[in-house]
Amino acid sequence: MSDTTIQDRAAGAIMGAFIGDALALGPHWYYDLDELHRDYGEWISDYSDPKPGRYHAGLKAGQLSQAGLILKLTLRSLVECGRYDETDFCRRMDEEILPFLDGTPVSGPGGYTSQSIRELWRQRVQQKLPWGQTGGHADDTEAIERTLALAVRYAGDPAQLAAAITGNTVLTQTDATVVSMTVAYGAVLGMLVQGHPLNSHLSGKLMRLVNRGELPFHHITAENLQPPRPGDPDPPSSGRFASPDALLTPSYMAAAAIDPDIRIEPAWKVSIVYGMPCAIYHQLPAAYYLAARFHDDFESAVLHAVNGGGQNQARATLTGALVGAQVGLSRIPQRFIDGLEDSAILRELAARLAESVDSPV
Repeated sequence: MSDTTIQDRAAGAIMGAFIGDALALGPHWYYDLDELHRDYGEWISDYSDPKPGRYHAGLKAGQLSQAGLILKLTLRSLVECGRYDETDFCRRMDEEILPFLDGTPVSGPGGYTSQSIRELWRQRVQQKLPWGQTGGHADDTEAIERTLALAVRYAGDPAQLAAAITGNTVLTQTDATVVSMTVAYGAVLGMLVQGHPLNSHLSGKLMRLVNRGELPFHHITAENLQPPRPGDPDPPSSGRFASPDALLTPSYMAAAAIDPDIRIEPAWKVSIVYGMPCAIYHQLPAAYYLAARFHDDFESAVLHAVNGGGQNQARATLTGALVGAQVGLSRIPQRFIDGLEDSAILRELAARLAESVDSPV
C-alpha cells in the first residue's frame, strides 16, 4: 500500500487528469509524427499553444479542452452536492455546455467537440429527448474522462463507484463493451486512490471484488482464473457486464512494463504498439502500460503519453489520473500546477473532493 494519504492520492488523480488534458491541447491529434516534430520539436515537455488550423486553434497553452471542462463541471457537481446527483449533473450540462454547441466538431467551449457529445447535442437540443434517451455508440473514452471524478469520490466503495459510473456513462455512451471498460478503468483508479499498486496482482484484487458481488461483472473461472470443475455451480454474479476481461487488462500491462524481455523504447512508442486512434481499446492498454512503467514518475508518464501523437489528449488524461493517484498531488512537479490555467480553482475543487473520499469499506 502507498505511504501517501488517501486525500493526497485523490487530489493527485484529479489534478493529474487536468494536467494531462492541458499538456496535449496544442499537439493534439497528430497522426503524422514527422509533422508533430516539425511543429513542436523532438520532445514536448510543457504546455503549448495549438497551431492555426488545428483542433484547438485559438486556445492558449495551459487551458483545458472541452473534455477537461466537462470533467471540471462533473467535479463541481460532486463537490457542491456532496455526492453524485444525476439531476444536478444533467442540469449543468444543459446550462453550461450544450447551449454553446452547434453539433459540429469544431465549436463551443474548449474547441473540439467529441462524437458522443455531438450526438448528445443532437438528441437533447435538436430532438428534445429526455436525459436517459441520449446515449450513442461512440467507442472512445469520452465518458471515462469525466467519470474518473466519480471513481475518485467513491474509491472506498466499489459497488457505489460502479453504479455511479455506469449511470453517468450511459447518458452519452451505451455500447455495453464501452460501458464495461469505462467502469473497469474507474475501478482501477479507485484501487490506486485507496493505495494499492498498479502491478500484476491488481487484477486479482479486482476479481475478488467481483466474487463478493461488489463489481458487476460476470465470470466463470475459479480463483486465479483456474477452470471450473465438473459439477461446479455457476458462480454468483452481479453480472451487468458479460465478462471481467476489462479488469484483467491492467495487470497484463503492468507485467509487460517490468518484463525485461518486453521493451518499448522510447516509451512514447506505446502509442504505436497499442494504436494511436481514439477508441477505448487503443487508449486503455497504453495508459495502463505508462502508468505502471512510470508509477513513481508523473512527469515521464504524462510526457510519454503526450509525445506518442494521435489521440494523445485522452491518453495523457487517463495516464495522468492513474499516476497522479499513485504519487499523490504532493509529488506532481510544481511547474505543471503553475502552468495550468485556473490552477488555484482546480486545486481547491480537487482538495474538496478529496476530503469527501472515504477509506475503503
